[in-house]
Amino acid sequence: MLRAMQVFVRVVELGSLSAVARERHTTQPTVSKLVAALEDRLGVRLLERSTTHVVPTEQGRRFHERARRMLEDFDTAVADARGLTETPAGLLRVTEPVSLGVLRLNRLVQEFMRDHPDLEVELILNDRVVDLVEERMDVAIRIGAQLPPNMVARKIAVSPRRLVAAPSYLDTHPAIRRPEDVPAHNYLRFAWASDVVELHGPGGARTTPSLSGRYRINNSMAIRESLLMGTGIGLAPGWLVQDLVDAGQLAVVLPQWQAPPHEAFVLYPSRRHQPARVREFVRFIGERLAEQPGFAVPG
Repeated sequence: MLRAMQVFVRVVELGSLSAVARERHTTQPTVSKLVAALEDRLGVRLLERSTTHVVPTEQGRRFHERARRMLEDFDTAVADARGLTETPAGLLRVTEPVSLGVLRLNRLVQEFMRDHPDLEVELILNDRVVDLVEERMDVAIRIGAQLPPNMVARKIAVSPRRLVAAPSYLDTHPAIRRPEDVPAHNYLRFAWASDVVELHGPGGARTTPSLSGRYRINNSMAIRESLLMGTGIGLAPGWLVQDLVDAGQLAVVLPQWQAPPHEAFVLYPSRRHQPARVREFVRFIGERLAEQPGFAVPG
């Protein structure tokens, strides 16, 4: 029964009987027989099979999630009996926003892997809000207030947001000395963000200048590149542009004014017994992300 559950879980995760057969150094008929025996034991059909792939039925999807948790608990119990509870091992699946992953987190994940040679990591870069349980993710790093429900969420870093522009743009356009000067400039913004931003200044001052621009983009890396090209000004978080500001390639506009900061969270399913790989990664990323350019420890 245990072996059949292990095989079934991997079939769902890989989406292929033959892939599991190759992974386990066995044959596809053997894998198929194990899954069929499990279905007979439970009295339900767990998989829909075609000539190219397999997908779980509704019963299979629900059983997969419970079986996966049972197997993780079993692995934890075995590791505890062997004195290996604190040794991260196995497959860790992490999801992160695309631009943040490329610029800041990819290096951290690989650093974490170097420290834990028994670990495999699958890093999924995705800007949409992911259901960790539904998509079998162990950990998510997210920016902002849109957080999946029923997850443990820990704020691990903040990133200030300021107006920035390339020196080439500032040298060829009217000076920006106060927030009221901003609406006259070409503003680069995220495609579905508001045309109005809230800026906080000295002595608790606040203003909400209306911004206008001819170019809207749905990717932060493209905004970063456009700012570098001198296309206009933009309100950017430190994690996206701090290295360019430090190098003099971008300049902060109205340095005494900034928008509410980006907040970074680490999320994971609420489980009583987390595998060591998840516990250790949550601890690691909670310490290291705030050290990256453009981030700070939450206040």
